[in-house]
Amino acid sequence: MNKELQIPSHFNKNEINEIKQVPYQVRFNEAKNWAKANDVLPAAKDTFRVCLMPIDVQNSFCLPTGELSVIGADQDNVRLCEFIYKNLNNITNISPTLDTHTATQIFHQIFWINDAGDNPDPMTMISLDDVNSGKWKVNPAVAGSIGVNYMALQKYATHYVEKLSTEGKYALCIWPMHTMLAGVGHAMVSAVEEAVFFHNVARNSQTNYEIKGVNPLTENYSVLRPEVLDDSKGRPIAQKNTRFIEKLLAYDAIVIAGQAKSHCVAWTIDDLLNEINSKDPTLAKKVYLMEDCTSPVVVPGIVDFTEQANDAFNRFKSAGMNVVKSTDPMNTWPGMK
Repeated sequence: MNKELQIPSHFNKNEINEIKQVPYQVRFNEAKNWAKANDVLPAAKDTFRVCLMPIDVQNSFCLPTGELSVIGADQDNVRLCEFIYKNLNNITNISPTLDTHTATQIFHQIFWINDAGDNPDPMTMISLDDVNSGKWKVNPAVAGSIGVNYMALQKYATHYVEKLSTEGKYALCIWPMHTMLAGVGHAMVSAVEEAVFFHNVARNSQTNYEIKGVNPLTENYSVLRPEVLDDSKGRPIAQKNTRFIEKLLAYDAIVIAGQAKSHCVAWTIDDLLNEINSKDPTLAKKVYLMEDCTSPVVVPGIVDFTEQANDAFNRFKSAGMNVVKSTDPMNTWPGMK
């Protein structure tokens, strides 16, 4: 591991929640000069290759005004930016995930109606009993817009909710509209995007953005696979992100941060661990979870997923993954060369 670097002067932690246009050309020139002044080599020369995967570091999850704002995300992002700048010469590639939605998806209001023609409110939980009893059914007006026959779509929706009840991570929740494609909430937190861009230029390493969540027929907590892969007849409606899984596992180290610890972070790690266990369980030791750059979903007085998040991280650690702090030098992390 190379020594830690000084944080560039443009970074201001007090502006972590500001939505701003990154001055790309200015940062391009600064990054080239900064890399030269600090003897930062192109990532292609790395002999020990590290991939940083920031999960869903987007305005919808991270800003206080976000539709699904995670308490603590702002300070998580301060530490994440500082980690990127300090360890820019140790990070080979950055592969951020971007939760990406449109209005007509199975977990949004417009997809469902009741007999009165009303849509469910955000945060409504739809159970298999609700669908079988007709309390909630597919909105027939949306079938054509997603290219599925109404009766077939209703049958699929029943199958989907049943599948979640037996195999899914969570029951079907009607989520508030968030990370809407082309909207402000979909964008990466500006300060983090700026740090990622700076890394791209300084190390000549193309940022690898991974889009998830666009399929109207399934949820995608994890970037590695959707919640449901097939319809009631076993025909595929989605697939695992095999290409990205193979890309991640080709690195010597995979560093993970982002939001939320209890949901998209936990389930991405869980899917990664399942892939590792199916190939070689000893590969778990190459995964590093930056616990101080992620926070669980907590809505005071309503829901608190802290315990579930901590239990998941303890399970990942028991499987051989490393739970670390971003503020500790990378050369003190177990197994880092």
